[in-house]
Amino acid sequence: MQYDIAAIIRGYAQGYFLMADDSDHLGWYGSNERTLIPLDERFRYPKSLQRVLNQERFTVAINRDFSSVVAGCANRETTWISPELQKIYWLLYQAGYAYSFETWQGDELAGGILGIVIGGAFIGESMFYRIPDGSKVAMVKLVERLCQRQFVLFDAQMMNPHLERFGAYLVNDQEYNALLKQALPSNCSLI
Repeated sequence: MQYDIAAIIRGYAQGYFLMADDSDHLGWYGSNERTLIPLDERFRYPKSLQRVLNQERFTVAINRDFSSVVAGCANRETTWISPELQKIYWLLYQAGYAYSFETWQGDELAGGILGIVIGGAFIGESMFYRIPDGSKVAMVKLVERLCQRQFVLFDAQMMNPHLERFGAYLVNDQEYNALLKQALPSNCSLI
C-alpha cells in the first residue's frame, strides 16, 4: 500500500492525528482540547525523579532504535498503534518527520517517546518504558532538548495522570491551532 507522506504531514499540520480503532481501522481524529507539555518554567517533575536524574543511570539517544520504540509503544493490552500505523511511522521516520527519543541503560533500551516533528512542533504520539523511570527521564531530557532547540509546542494529545505530574495542561482547539500555526514556520531540528 502506498502512503502520501506529504498528505499525512498536512493532516498533522492542520491539528489532526492518526489513530486506529478497535478493529484496526485507521482514521484521522481531532479534539476539542489538547494536552500540552510546557516548554517553560511550568514544566515540573516529581522530586524522586531528580534523584534518578542525579544518578545518571540512563543515557539519551535519538533514533538509535526507532523500530523498538514504536514496538514498545504499541505493545499494550489495548493500543491505537495498529500494524498499519507502525508502517506509517516508519515511512515518516525515513522521510525525517518521526523520531524516537530514547533512554538507555547500558545496551538496554529503557524507554522512549515517539513523536513527529513539523517545524517547531513536537507532536508526541506515545511513550513506553521497559526499565522503571526510563520514560520519565526521557520526558525530562526531551523537554530540555526542545527548549534548547527553541521548539514552540510539545503536543501530548490526551491528558492522563502521568502527564499531569509533569505540568501538562489543557488548551481548547482554538488555542492549540494558534500555537500550531505559530510553530509550523519555525525551522527547528531535534538532532
